Amino acid sequence: MPASTARNPHQGDPRSASLLVAQGVLQALEEGRLSPGQRLVEADMAIRFGVGRNAVREGLQRLASEGVVEISRHKGAIIRELSPEQALMTLELTELLIGLAARTAAREIGAPGAASAVEHALERLASALAADDRRAFLRARNGFFGALLTASRNHELQRVTPTVQLHVLRAQYHLSSAYTRLHEDLAAIGKAVLAGDAQGAEDLAHAHVRRIREALQREQDG
Repeated sequence: MPASTARNPHQGDPRSASLLVAQGVLQALEEGRLSPGQRLVEADMAIRFGVGRNAVREGLQRLASEGVVEISRHKGAIIRELSPEQALMTLELTELLIGLAARTAAREIGAPGAASAVEHALERLASALAADDRRAFLRARNGFFGALLTASRNHELQRVTPTVQLHVLRAQYHLSSAYTRLHEDLAAIGKAVLAGDAQGAEDLAHAHVRRIREALQREQDG
């Protein structure tokens, strides 16, 4: 990550500063600027994000609690690596969670702001695809799943889902190469959600993750 010495507006608020660090690491991981197995040096991160060392430590602890980094006494913080078996098990769990998010979002789509959030997320996906912008597409995809979680109005689902190591999985196994197919899947899920079709949205979400898991399985078998 390139260094930045600009003063961060969150510097006076330890909680928001640590959140900034955690979110920055996740974004860098998604965009390929960080990779599984890479060591995160506190001093470098403090400069990069314009925050204090305490904020960096708290941000890393947050990521550790979500299974994104591993912290050891001698090696410090390292972005977690998943074995092929762990990756497949993570995708099995993801299939259930994303399916539930799609089902509950469809069920609650009439709540204030739910439909507009999902529509906006779909527009961002389409714009990124049209621009052939990989990073924008990755951010839009995350935003789409975030919109589903918000629309679901299920606070336990919102709490549990980030603890699944999807950021590590996507970065390590490069599950985002076929953007056109990914967009087709997500657009179909979004359409079902907006129509209030809970069962259809869940089935489409399950099929989407299952295709990714099967592709990874074929890669491992090959």
